[in-house]
Amino acid sequence: MESIYQFTCNNSKGEAVALSQFKGKTVLFVNIASKCGFTPQLKGLEDLYKTYKAKGLEIIAFPSNDFNQEPLNASSAASFCELNYGVSFPVMEKIRLKGPNAHPLYKFLGDKSKNGKSNIKPLWNFHKYVVDKNGFVKDYFMPFTNPTSAKVKATIETCLR
Repeated sequence: MESIYQFTCNNSKGEAVALSQFKGKTVLFVNIASKCGFTPQLKGLEDLYKTYKAKGLEIIAFPSNDFNQEPLNASSAASFCELNYGVSFPVMEKIRLKGPNAHPLYKFLGDKSKNGKSNIKPLWNFHKYVVDKNGFVKDYFMPFTNPTSAKVKATIETCLR
């Protein structure tokens, strides 16, 4: 089975980030948009990050305009998240989530034949995928799921053990 470690993504400054650097960590991937009704979840995501970062959690956010709610470029989206929600976790490049031009990471995250767990592509902004310490998809959460919900926390805590 494949893992996230085969992928490289660009950060909001356009610099390559190999996901292999997250080996041994639990990672929550989330697609974000500044003009979405779920945008206030950024505060909850930051709260999660502060709570679990020292235990090995990483949160990696990808701005996307696939649902026509992210007019900002990557660096502006990163600034928006930091200024309005105090986000300290990485906000990466602006990507496509679905279709033939989807980023390879998101093709992997949404394809059960590749990741072994999830066959759900993001249906909207703030879809969350939790990946365990070995780089495998452990679970996913729909956009309406609050990032500080008991279910999300329980999944993260299981992965951190």
